[in-house]
Amino acid sequence: MSRFRGLGGRLYRGEVSVDFVGRKRLWYTISGVILAISVVALLVFGLNFSVDFKGGSLFKFPAGTESISQVRTTVSGAGGGSDAIVQRATDIANGSSDWSVQTHPLTAAQQSSVSGAIASTFHLNQSQISTQFVGASWGSQISRKALEALIAFLIVIVIYLSIAFEWKMAVAALVALAHDIVITVGVYALLGFQVSPASVIGLLTILGYSLYDTVVVFDKVRENTAGLLSSARATYSQAANQALNQTLVRSINTSVIALLPVAAILFIGAGLLGAGELKDLALVLFVGMLSGTYSSICIATPVLADLKEREQPYRALAKRVSLRAAGGRAAAKRAPAGAAVGNGTALAAGPDPDPGGDDQQETPAAGAAAAAEPVPAGRAPGRGTTQGGNRPGQRQQPRRTGSARRRPGGKKKRR
Repeated sequence: MSRFRGLGGRLYRGEVSVDFVGRKRLWYTISGVILAISVVALLVFGLNFSVDFKGGSLFKFPAGTESISQVRTTVSGAGGGSDAIVQRATDIANGSSDWSVQTHPLTAAQQSSVSGAIASTFHLNQSQISTQFVGASWGSQISRKALEALIAFLIVIVIYLSIAFEWKMAVAALVALAHDIVITVGVYALLGFQVSPASVIGLLTILGYSLYDTVVVFDKVRENTAGLLSSARATYSQAANQALNQTLVRSINTSVIALLPVAAILFIGAGLLGAGELKDLALVLFVGMLSGTYSSICIATPVLADLKEREQPYRALAKRVSLRAAGGRAAAKRAPAGAAVGNGTALAAGPDPDPGGDDQQETPAAGAAAAAEPVPAGRAPGRGTTQGGNRPGQRQQPRRTGSARRRPGGKKKRR
């Protein structure tokens, strides 16, 4: 546990970093495989809509020792059709269970026939059988309202993100939202879960939750990329990845805290209270929250970085950062070989850590080379150039004789 202590602070300061944006191809591959499975499951199996969406008749009665095939045979033989959906819901708290049989829309006579067949076959009273009829027009109206709510939600989100941030962040957020919708719908199609109005409510809820997590990350990305083009300290992808790491612990903690009560409702509450609206709501919330947490971390920010890196200013910034990093690495490799020290002064200059900059300094070795440069032919030394390679503005020093060198100051000794 000591390894994870203070992990959030180290991630925020950049001492520890996970390269989410750099591994975007891995995340795209994983998401592509999951999305392909979801689409195939949706095309092959389709969605199991409840009676509220497609209309029909619903029969509920207490369950005994009979099997699903016996219930389906009884309903089909009484005129309920062979496409009846039979489910058994168990209430662990009371130790009882009920059968739920959903058929296509039936007439009043057909409903009475099916109800009578169930009562006589399983030895029940008519009062123990609950019959509900939902017309096809009501189901189509529910479906249309749900679609309209989803479209309105997406339009409002695009407008808000475009005003608060920029349109490319809105596009990245929409990609993450579409990712979550397709995966959630694919899970329902693959496992055969029933889609009810509660499922639609839960779907809209997880879209808002996923968007909240994405907006938190994008706000930090905007803060880290402010003035990035003028400083050239990092590329847009690097700054976005830093923002993602700085908000990583917050995203994970928020998701775990949100998933705990949803899991309790799904695995404990639904098991004790039986199948119903509570289970439908908890199921879509659980699947959607997991997908939303993944998409806000591994999909939304990498997609945003891809869109921004296509802009010409950020492409030029990436080249400058790459050249600067390459020059620093080359300087680190050549520094030990070129570092020679004599009389406390380096005789050879190391490579410039900032190639192409204006802050280059002249080293003693460079000065010696300049001093040894000969005067061009036909040009007499004057103010501009002196004999011996002195720099302009320096006075020429006379050459000392051998006897003068032996006496201080070049003076002769008096007798």
